[in-house]
Amino acid sequence: MTELEKMLKGKIYDPSDSTLDFQRKKAHRLSKDYNDTYDDEDKKRFEIMKELIPDMGKGTYIQGPIQVDYGINTKFGENCYANFNLVILDTCPVTIGNNVFFGPNCTLATPIHPLLPEERKMKYKEDGTAYDLEYAKPITIEDDCWIASNVTICGGVKISKGAVIGAGSVVTKDIPEGVFAAGNPCRVIRKITKSDSINLKSELF
Repeated sequence: MTELEKMLKGKIYDPSDSTLDFQRKKAHRLSKDYNDTYDDEDKKRFEIMKELIPDMGKGTYIQGPIQVDYGINTKFGENCYANFNLVILDTCPVTIGNNVFFGPNCTLATPIHPLLPEERKMKYKEDGTAYDLEYAKPITIEDDCWIASNVTICGGVKISKGAVIGAGSVVTKDIPEGVFAAGNPCRVIRKITKSDSINLKSELF
């Protein structure tokens, strides 16, 4: 089994592997290229993003800046939107459904490092190459979710259809369908109902 296969299956892997190192550096360069463009450079942005995150649905727009670890391990559905400073550490698959919105400064972090310091610290191969031991768990965000500003989603989490995650939350466990959840750690606050309609809210102003 290759280091890439180990990584994607959530097994302990060696991130210094040459294939992984090449893809990370490529994704980091493409992220910077995208971040250096202007909003009206649509064609240039499209070409960069097509290479950075090839599996992206129609109508999805990433404002940028963006930073991804691999890109090729991330999938966006259609008509998604991400505001400023989206970070995706996709050492395991990150799957995002249709019509998912991200506020600014959101992080999707699949990697998991050891809790024991002797296992976490850097190690060195005979040739001097530094590496560490780590693994990852996938992240899934289903259709019609809104991830508000400054949310961190940890590896292994599934956010089910239509859920809203409140600003500043740290999501460490699965979130069920159609709820508003918030906090650190994030927890379900209540169900979302028809009384949450924007038309009713606008009557307050």
